[in-house]
Amino acid sequence: MRKTVIAGNWKMNKTASEADSFLKELAPLVKGAKCTVIACVPFTDLTAAVKAAKRTNIKIGAQNLHFEKSGAFTGEISADMLVNLGVEYVIIGHSERRQYFNETDETVNLKIKAALAAGLKPIVCVGELLSEREDDITAEVLRRQIKIAFKGVSADEAKGIIVAYEPVWAIGTGKTATSEQADEACGVIRSCIASLYGKAVANKVVIQYGGSMNAKNAEELLSKPNVDGGLIGGASLKSADFSIIVAAAAK
Repeated sequence: MRKTVIAGNWKMNKTASEADSFLKELAPLVKGAKCTVIACVPFTDLTAAVKAAKRTNIKIGAQNLHFEKSGAFTGEISADMLVNLGVEYVIIGHSERRQYFNETDETVNLKIKAALAAGLKPIVCVGELLSEREDDITAEVLRRQIKIAFKGVSADEAKGIIVAYEPVWAIGTGKTATSEQADEACGVIRSCIASLYGKAVANKVVIQYGGSMNAKNAEELLSKPNVDGGLIGGASLKSADFSIIVAAAAK
């Protein structure tokens, strides 16, 4: 059985002191959760977040990294830097990174390899644009993104990668894929991974839904067989809402 993973993506929100207060508020609400709970916070919050999450069941993740170990890349952060801070997870290829910072399937692949080499656990985002869904090419888009992202990744490494399906048209828009659409897309992703590594590996890969999952729709989305968790945006900034989603993962 795959363990459900609920990860919060804070995006560009909360200062270090706010992160400390929030995680101390959240910890008792998710104590004893039957799923993996992750908070992916801004770079400036990481030290405070790792400290606040110590001796709790909350894991800390970053929202991005550079694919080189070091060098003249002003403003960038390497995988080793994250590991040194005590970070365990990292989001790679979020649609906002692709849209605003020109990330590509190829740079996503490089970042996955850098994360794995350093011992980080990647949360790899894939998903289609609204125009691509309307053109009925969602499956083709997802397969392309997965095949390029996983290029050169071994079967053993693939088992430890979390994939987040995030339809771009449902990110920060308030729109949500139906539970059937989410399950179908996550199924396409699992099928593609099976074509690369076999069913045994594909059945171990955690696939989240990441398009405006919230306290009201989480239980229905998480009930689907191919939806193994959620990458939560806005609802992860409210401890009560986030804890409801974590609780829904146990049902």
